[in-house]
Amino acid sequence: MTVLTSDARPVEAEAARRRSIAVISHPDAGKSTLTEALALHARAIDEAGAVHGKGNRAGVVSDWLEMEQKRGISITSAALQFAYGDVVINLLDTPGHADFSEDTYRVLTAVDAAVMLLDSAKGLEPQTLKLFEVCRRRGVPVITFVNKWDRPGREALELCDELEERINLRPTPLSWPIGEAGRFLGLLDRASGEVRTYKRAPGGASIAEEQLLTPQAAADALGDDHTEAVESVQLLEELDRDSFLAGTTTPLLFGAALANIGVKQLLDAVVELAPAPAARSDVDGGARDVDQSFSGFVFKMQAGMDPNHRDHVAFIRVCSGRFERGMVVTHERTGRPFATKYALSVFGRERSTVEDAYPGDVVGLVNASTLAVGDTVFDAAGPHVRFPPMPVFAPEHFAAARSADPGRSKQFRKGISQLEQEGVVQVLVSEARGDGNPILGAVGPLQFEVATFRMEHEFSAPIRTEQLGLSLAREAASEHIDTIAAYPGVEVVRRGDGTPLVLLRDVWHARAFERAHPDVPLIPLVASTV
Repeated sequence: MTVLTSDARPVEAEAARRRSIAVISHPDAGKSTLTEALALHARAIDEAGAVHGKGNRAGVVSDWLEMEQKRGISITSAALQFAYGDVVINLLDTPGHADFSEDTYRVLTAVDAAVMLLDSAKGLEPQTLKLFEVCRRRGVPVITFVNKWDRPGREALELCDELEERINLRPTPLSWPIGEAGRFLGLLDRASGEVRTYKRAPGGASIAEEQLLTPQAAADALGDDHTEAVESVQLLEELDRDSFLAGTTTPLLFGAALANIGVKQLLDAVVELAPAPAARSDVDGGARDVDQSFSGFVFKMQAGMDPNHRDHVAFIRVCSGRFERGMVVTHERTGRPFATKYALSVFGRERSTVEDAYPGDVVGLVNASTLAVGDTVFDAAGPHVRFPPMPVFAPEHFAAARSADPGRSKQFRKGISQLEQEGVVQVLVSEARGDGNPILGAVGPLQFEVATFRMEHEFSAPIRTEQLGLSLAREAASEHIDTIAAYPGVEVVRRGDGTPLVLLRDVWHARAFERAHPDVPLIPLVASTV
């Protein structure tokens, strides 16, 4: 049989080979570690790192930003692409910290499925719940992986009950642990009845050795523990792919990402169950089929990936057609042509030139200074398309920023502008303060720390920030600005898109204003467009 090369395969066949997924979880559930383990099992890397890079073990590939490595947390989204058999997996690792929800939510617009990672001892945690609800609203199906089973934790059936009771998601186990959390004896494959036992590699940097036991051999070797696992898994429903795609059930797997246990089973589940890229809705409610001419949208802007050049990369999710490096595309927002000479496939901080890409792939366009998060690009020779905008969030924290060195005002303005373009912070400008002293808006205060760090280290423009005693933003009509500005304690600013906003101390402050001026509406900001 002749195997078609990439060039010979039609777009539909290439799209069918793609799986685009994100990993979502609460902080410290092991998200970056799992990302590293998945890449290791796909042979995309030779050795898995650890988040803190302890001992002789390297740091994780996906946490490349200096601040991430120092803090041991994921701050940026990382795009990793690797082949697993004949399937191409685009894996987007996202920040778990709640302060970076905006970045995570944007990533969820660019994937077709998600892996929800649970800590075996903690189960469903607040940020996990929040991100799961985004997946549910967007119709993104979820595969669940219970991590850290090699440490003490809760009972497996208790975790299953929590999924069903708290988020109405019925678990359908593909694998089941033998032995309670902290006494991990092996994994039962529900479909075959076979059991895999593991010998952990020293330091967990390489794939754990495994031994495959037949059902009878496992029963003989593991006795009552095996019997209990078989009886427990039979209490739960079997896999139904239709209900998984509909978001009512979740394939459930167990393992220990740091020890690289259970990760291959998760990869197999992604390949078999996660949907391939399909037609994507445009802003008018129509559908852009995968076999139409090239189109895509920007879901992430990232600078500082190459410290030698200070370039910035626009991450584009390909939605339809074949992308070819060097092709001229139309920037939908401006109507102008855009050349794609510098197109990259990005693996953490490592980058390589990409010649072509297909629906589901993520392409990094370098020095795309005219592009912004949410922009659509499409083949200049094809029909016009505009995809829905990115989620826009209501900021809850505000800080006035100014340059620590007045002599570096040019670098200050450039840096602030780029951070706004990337969506690191919202930049709000008032007439009273001027654009040399903007107000930074954020979902969480850690965003200010990232902005301060990057301004100093990337733009050589250290800044001073002053936290403002404000926590609420409301939209207002331009004709009411003078009335609002005269009210005590408010800040009137404009967002980058020109929208006038009113910043207030809290909801009580807003209600007091509304009582004083019932004819002046303060419009709540939509938390997101998802």
